[in-house]
Amino acid sequence: MGKTMKILAVDIGGTFIKYAFMKENCTMLSKGKVRTPGTREELVETIGEIYDSFLDIEGIAVSMPGIIDSENGYCVMGGALRYNDDFYFRNRLYQRCPVKIYIENDAKCAAMAEAAIGSLSDVEDGFVLIFGTMIGGAFIKNHVLHRGKHFSAGEVSYINTEKERFGEKEAVWGNRCGTPRLCALYAEKKNLQPEDVDGMKVFERVNQGDPEALECLQEFTREIAVQIFNIQTILDPERFAIGGGISAQPVFIEYIKRNLKVLYAECPYFIPQAEIVSCKFQNDANLIGAVQCFLEYHS
Repeated sequence: MGKTMKILAVDIGGTFIKYAFMKENCTMLSKGKVRTPGTREELVETIGEIYDSFLDIEGIAVSMPGIIDSENGYCVMGGALRYNDDFYFRNRLYQRCPVKIYIENDAKCAAMAEAAIGSLSDVEDGFVLIFGTMIGGAFIKNHVLHRGKHFSAGEVSYINTEKERFGEKEAVWGNRCGTPRLCALYAEKKNLQPEDVDGMKVFERVNQGDPEALECLQEFTREIAVQIFNIQTILDPERFAIGGGISAQPVFIEYIKRNLKVLYAECPYFIPQAEIVSCKFQNDANLIGAVQCFLEYHS
């Protein structure tokens, strides 16, 4: 039997960097998280320090936001981390950590995890939506990750939702339905400071039956349902897998399904209905998918 490769999987988020020391079969030997720094050089050094803390790492698999040319290890646009715009990230990280490195968009990593061994493994066409700081999206077509001509297929965060406010950040779906927006809705309704509200607090109130928290969740998931409806009409995937931290809340998925049911009932035309499930791996999807992408590329 051949030696099992050990890989450092790194999921760079807008707020935290999650990491896991993993075997190539996706068994996690160790995991942790640190705050995401504020510059590209600090980002490389932070990952370097994580790399230094483990022995026998033979490769680094990176999940990160933005439009990623994974073939060339180039971040075209950094998404929630705009300091990574126009950055040959793989080359710079290799200078700090001289092992095989592969980088991919975070939602595309999640989709790879779900398509390979998760909630999309039994369908040909599926779409993954990851709700975090903004919204990650990825399309699996005929069991294969569809990247698009400019590496941006599935980048649903940038869908414009209001023609009267085109060009304003508040009109962009990723800002309207990322988790911070749900927190802001609740803070506004309760006259709280936004920094005093996080997703855990909102769902704690939702699960306690707080009417105002439920109103916020209804408004938030109605808008999500509208865009799922739109994506379904364009791509007609067999199943949508919903991920990100808040996807662990059953009531979040329930409200999306409920709002979709209303939309289909209101629609004057016959539209095939989207099937909605939770991502199997939830918060670990990006880490597992990054390793899947790494192994596929280096095979």
